[in-house]
Amino acid sequence: VGGIGVMNIMLVTVTERTREIGIRKALGAQKSDILGQFLVEATLLAALGGLLGVAFGVSVSSLHLGKLQPVVSPAAVVVSFGVSALVGVFFGLYPASRAAKLRPIEALRFE
Repeated sequence: VGGIGVMNIMLVTVTERTREIGIRKALGAQKSDILGQFLVEATLLAALGGLLGVAFGVSVSSLHLGKLQPVVSPAAVVVSFGVSALVGVFFGLYPASRAAKLRPIEALRFE
């Protein structure tokens, strides 16, 4: 679910920044530059969500709800954060490739 949210946010971002992408491409930016920029943004967005999720999980586990003794291992925290970043990369690929494939002339005409 989080991945679809990241993808939707990034698709809106690409749409809103179409002219910027066109200007960058007209000034010589390569497809890989645009692709990399949007992949980094998607990964950071998902990683921030993962960080907030881990912080929330750790804080809730310290409440000792019921008779269960919560255990939060550092490995689980690292894996959760890593999975969040991978979700960002995976679900950011489509919007990033869409941004990278924009033609400068068409992007500059976009209102």
